[in-house]
Amino acid sequence: MAIPNNKSTNQFLNNVIEGLSKREKSVPSRWFYDEEGSELFDRITKLPEYYLMRTETAILQKFANDITDSFDSEVALVEYGAGSARKVRILFNASDRIRMYLPFDISVEHMERTVVRLKWEYPELLIRPISGDFMEKGVSLQLAQKDWKRVGFFSGSTIGNLSNKQIAKFMKSARSTLGTDGILLIGLDLPKPLDVLLPAYDDAEGVTAKFNLNILQRANRELGADFKLDAFQHSAIWNESESRVEMHLISQHDQEVSITDKKFNFKKGETIHTENSRKMSIEYLSKIVEDWTVYTYWTDENNYFALVMLR
Repeated sequence: MAIPNNKSTNQFLNNVIEGLSKREKSVPSRWFYDEEGSELFDRITKLPEYYLMRTETAILQKFANDITDSFDSEVALVEYGAGSARKVRILFNASDRIRMYLPFDISVEHMERTVVRLKWEYPELLIRPISGDFMEKGVSLQLAQKDWKRVGFFSGSTIGNLSNKQIAKFMKSARSTLGTDGILLIGLDLPKPLDVLLPAYDDAEGVTAKFNLNILQRANRELGADFKLDAFQHSAIWNESESRVEMHLISQHDQEVSITDKKFNFKKGETIHTENSRKMSIEYLSKIVEDWTVYTYWTDENNYFALVMLR
């Protein structure tokens, strides 16, 4: 199979080969989100076990007016990892202060469909989609002829997927994008009982397993790999020392996988580490966001999740 010669595919290939060459094999979670992966994640967010979406949505619905009142003026809103833009609609509906929307997402096809719907739903809203990985490139805001205040929206606890080093890189980029008077809203998944936490990453219907395995299917589709999906099993485990849920794909037997001219051997029980989802307190977040300061935050009644405003 001839592999398309484009930047994204080359990055995917390099990341997969590099990750599988490590002693502890891994593939970066950014590659979950092709069109199929984005659709599967949308399904995950609607599952009964997935408390994150419904809890954060409830916080937004309850406090949308408080959140948008704190904008003080008309704003341009950048959403990092926009997906289907379901949650940001709550802010659009709460206030007409949001004049421009810049959705940032790695899945181009998924974002294009979202933007078409948004333009029909909010005809007065200026929408400027940005495709790519927000961890790899900055956002150049073309704010028409207005110098609106800039607000970043980083929802869904995605910050928990990042290491402290990656968080520092993101916060520096966000400061450059949003300006010294900018605002950043971050979704934060708080520590909680494991009987609530783990099912969100290993649902009874098996959608999360399909989502995790799709990263191998994507390698087959785009890189000509020969992963056999039934030879790997999804697993979600709690790593207490790192305060995180880890997603892995476990090899069910000894096997060999080929990608281009590279061959990778797996022993039975060996895993591919695909994602980390850290759970952190607001106090911990405030210590690692460098030049940003926690201004205020909103939580649900169970303290499962927080929406944190930083300035």
